Amino acid sequence: MAVIKMINAMCSNLMNSALTYFSGFGNEFASQDPRCPDALPLGQNNPQHCPYGLYAEQISGTAFTAPRHENKRSWLYRIYPSVIHRPFTRCKPGALTHNWGQNPPNPNQMRWLPFSIPSADDKVDFSEGLHTICGAGDPMTRSGIAVHIFLCNTSMENKCFYNSDGDFLIVPQQGSLAITTEFGKMEVDINEICVIQQGMKFSVNVKGPTRGYILEVFDNHFQLPNLGPIGANGLANPRDFQTPVAWYEDREVQNFQVISKYQGHLFRAEQDHSPFDVVAWHGNYVPYKYNLANFMVINAVKFDHCDPSIFTVLTCPSSKVGTAIADFVIFPPRWSVQEHTFRPPYYHRNCMSEFMGLIHGNYEAKEEGFLPGGASLHSIMTPHGPDTQCYEGASNDELRPARVAYGTQAFMFESSLSLAVTLWGELTCEKLDSNYYKCWQTLKKHFDPAWRPQTH
Repeated sequence: MAVIKMINAMCSNLMNSALTYFSGFGNEFASQDPRCPDALPLGQNNPQHCPYGLYAEQISGTAFTAPRHENKRSWLYRIYPSVIHRPFTRCKPGALTHNWGQNPPNPNQMRWLPFSIPSADDKVDFSEGLHTICGAGDPMTRSGIAVHIFLCNTSMENKCFYNSDGDFLIVPQQGSLAITTEFGKMEVDINEICVIQQGMKFSVNVKGPTRGYILEVFDNHFQLPNLGPIGANGLANPRDFQTPVAWYEDREVQNFQVISKYQGHLFRAEQDHSPFDVVAWHGNYVPYKYNLANFMVINAVKFDHCDPSIFTVLTCPSSKVGTAIADFVIFPPRWSVQEHTFRPPYYHRNCMSEFMGLIHGNYEAKEEGFLPGGASLHSIMTPHGPDTQCYEGASNDELRPARVAYGTQAFMFESSLSLAVTLWGELTCEKLDSNYYKCWQTLKKHFDPAWRPQTH
């Protein structure tokens, strides 16, 4: 047993120092830990006797009868089946919730200052540091989304988490995430994202104070947006998505905690082995990560400001064509070259909800007040747009080619749903900026009824 533990530790250190990944989005992958060659069964999924005495287990991300181009599932070959655990009990209620009726509706423009990370003497891991800020819908009917903030400062030890309600799109803002999944290991750095799909067990290790954002979708899984007349290439290219390769640990451990998010609540079960014991796997239902620096930017090169949909990285479509349950949109570094154009984002009233976060830098439309680690929410049909400083500057600047957002990465979770803000989001966190509305109050009237077009 001591020799096995030593070998596992050595392999763990090796894998952490040089992680490798598969390339591609939505592919059929097959992987086996190199310590166990030929662990994948040949020619079938569920043989009478699996290699190495492993158990075969399928995880389904769609119904068995979903169309082939949408069907998501993977086969895992593991030391113990997932069913070996003691009964779940409900965890103490925290700031994670899907109770959208606990707080009165508020149509105002909202902006949050950076959310506070727990102090060093208050140890909080990823699963304990989930705080719901807004959302809509119901995981019980598999329809809706939730937006969470995670605030933590310590690693998950002998503990894993899985989400029965939907997929997590995770955006780290401060501190990188070392994530162990049933499929292998991922290192998710600042300016990268990852997606952990419904039901997949994972554990998050951190190196200190850590903060970030999560978009959770109940309906479906994230897809790449259609490119239409853009053509075959552009935006987030499939080859730049990375999926971990198989890695396992054969570790007996007393009272390993399994945290399940189920119907908007957290539950805890215990078992006496690590769940990261998958020696081999194959399928197309996998976790993955993406580096936002690889996004191929499309932009206007003559005049006008394109709609932000050109910056969509991933989308979760609804049943209504062209309308998303949720889009993940970024505002990356790029060149701005438009002629006779107001270049920043235009003033807008939208039939969609717009939740924005800032990973680093200064967002072009509001360089003051919108800070890294903070957020904003502009609800359905609530007016929003550039503040006074941005408007006056962009209206009078010489229109030369300019680099925009260099050193900055802002993003948006956009949804067709009307999002309710939680009690934690509006009151308990104490980060809501009550002065946000003032950034527009000094906009001046420029109307001149005597204006006439210039003659040439």
